[in-house]
Amino acid sequence: MGIIMSIRGKVALVTGASSGIGAATARKLATEGVVVGLAARRKDRLDALVTEIIEAGGKAVALPTDVTNPASCKAAADALTTQFGGIDVLVNNAGLMPLSSVDSLKVDEWKRMVDVNISGVLNATAAVLPQMIAQHSGHIFNMSSIAGRKVFTGLAVYCATKAAVTAFSDGLRMEIGPKHNIRVTCIQPGAVKSELHEQITDATYRKQMDDLAASMTYLEGEDIADTILFALKSPSRMDVAELFVLPTEQGW
Repeated sequence: MGIIMSIRGKVALVTGASSGIGAATARKLATEGVVVGLAARRKDRLDALVTEIIEAGGKAVALPTDVTNPASCKAAADALTTQFGGIDVLVNNAGLMPLSSVDSLKVDEWKRMVDVNISGVLNATAAVLPQMIAQHSGHIFNMSSIAGRKVFTGLAVYCATKAAVTAFSDGLRMEIGPKHNIRVTCIQPGAVKSELHEQITDATYRKQMDDLAASMTYLEGEDIADTILFALKSPSRMDVAELFVLPTEQGW
């Protein structure tokens, strides 16, 4: 593949950094010498992760953020830029997955998924894009899902939000890649150990996900973090546009 890029000294903003894939990615980036801005709502968890990263020799800062609020995203990006001089990497990872059938009419849950899974990606992207354009470089990672490629029962709205993330990633890449030298990678994981299942209020679909978890060995957050590192450290001439990552036992 050629020379692997060094990412030491880069600055990254990771949303949904208080747990799961986000926290694993923040740890992994920090071990590679990346300065990490941790964006999420749960400040206590962010503070604990900052302490962990610093004690391990890395650099990190907690940025309490509500991705559904454009001003909150901009404040986080501005704070990171002011403190460290710019933003080189955005990992749009924040997401929700409260599953239910459409006829359950859990409209509030639908709206929350749209606000976090779609608007959150747009808001964080809008917050970092001016800086990346100004420096004529950057790498944006958008966390989609296998559910962005295939629809599953009980996941109609979730699938719709992740399909939107995939479509946005493709459009963003076409618009800003050649023009501004900004790479865009869409990550589409299968089943990953995380706190997403805890958000499911529907008993039927909670049991369905529990049964799925018992039937196979899920991916770990660190597996997705490694995937992000692979794309990030690829030669600058190369944009890893899409990565579809499944547990071996999942198949599809």
